[in-house]
Amino acid sequence: MIRLRSYREQDSVAVGILIAEILSKNVLESIPENEKPAYMGPFYNAHSQDSSHQQQVAMFIQDTLVFVAEDEDGNIVGVLRGRPGRLHGLYVHDWYFFMDTGRKLVEKFEENCRKLGSSKIKLASPLYAVPFYLRMGYKKSTGLRNGASFDGRELVWQPMKKKLI
Repeated sequence: MIRLRSYREQDSVAVGILIAEILSKNVLESIPENEKPAYMGPFYNAHSQDSSHQQQVAMFIQDTLVFVAEDEDGNIVGVLRGRPGRLHGLYVHDWYFFMDTGRKLVEKFEENCRKLGSSKIKLASPLYAVPFYLRMGYKKSTGLRNGASFDGRELVWQPMKKKLI
């Protein structure tokens, strides 16, 4: 059973590790291992016990709307970050993706965006996630775009949007 809730500061280490693993495995799978630190920014050090690394990770997780998904043991298996009208990131552990965790997080985000007065949501989807967002009712808004990562290197993204009813 998956439970959704708002993010808390004490979640930052677990959320940072989840984001780092998803970035490394999915978004950056074609990037050579020695180049990944440049693409991952502070999330490259998500496993570090160094408090300065943990603070940097926590700072990048902060956003207007951040929701986490927990499994029955209280482990964080998904996170969504964004602000009204803009989804900044959705990260779900592979196994839990097939339990509709991503869908549940996006629906919770959309519900909160509606309550805050948003009429649409925009996002920049990594290419592997485009089919998921299409199933969620998002449309491609333009052709593929190059977007900067933490150190300015470019990754290919698909801009998408959805009108909220």
